[in-house]
Amino acid sequence: MLHCNMSYVAVQHGQERMKQPRANRAETAKAASKATKVSPSVIKVRSTPAKPRPILTISSRNYSSWSLRGWLLCKLAGLDVEEQVLSLDDPANRAELLLLAPSMLVPRLTHDGASVWDTHAIAEYLAELYPEAGMLPKNRLARAHCRSVSGEIHSGFYNLRSALPMNLKMRHKNFKIFAGAQPDINRVQTIWEECIERWGGPFLFGKKPTIADAMYAPVCTRFITYNVPMTDTAKAYCRTIMSWPPMAQWVEAAKKEPEEIEELDVEF
Repeated sequence: MLHCNMSYVAVQHGQERMKQPRANRAETAKAASKATKVSPSVIKVRSTPAKPRPILTISSRNYSSWSLRGWLLCKLAGLDVEEQVLSLDDPANRAELLLLAPSMLVPRLTHDGASVWDTHAIAEYLAELYPEAGMLPKNRLARAHCRSVSGEIHSGFYNLRSALPMNLKMRHKNFKIFAGAQPDINRVQTIWEECIERWGGPFLFGKKPTIADAMYAPVCTRFITYNVPMTDTAKAYCRTIMSWPPMAQWVEAAKKEPEEIEELDVEF
């Protein structure tokens, strides 16, 4: 009996609410809506602090082949970096450029809490972070080939480096190539020819530049600077690299660089 009475009260209450004039019901709903709104002055927006811009520490644009490689790798990845240029007055930096000390200072990428030095490490770091940039070929076989030839230029060719130091401002028409450097020169051109023949060119692994092209770009400048005899395929590849927009941008900046290293500017 109690249950029935309670049900009757609930029904009666509902009927009373339904009898309320529509205007009153609208005012009630409007008041409830206002009660749920929060004043704009009370809302606190949490702003995410902007990440610091990545920094690429480089050396001379004219002489430093490793700096050029690191910079091209950042361009391949689409990473906008702030360039921090070391002075040639720094003894350690000068020793690196003259091949008197191992490359430890440049290039160095400071990015999102990470500090990455050594060009090969920068290449792998960026390829992992930005896979959509296509720094490595999609094809598994091409990717393995790309890593192999990139590793070869990174760890070898010492005679080529010492006999033909990078100098973008100089041109030697009758440079006598040191006998010890010729095998390195031959090997580089063989690598280029094999890659272009297999993967179609004009870059080493097809129509777009990859890590391998960034690694071999300074060699193209050396061959041009010292007028090294090249095969037709090698000449065409050098033209491709030198007309690559990031490469052209770097060369133009190097020409405006005032610093000089007398040891690398002498006439042979």
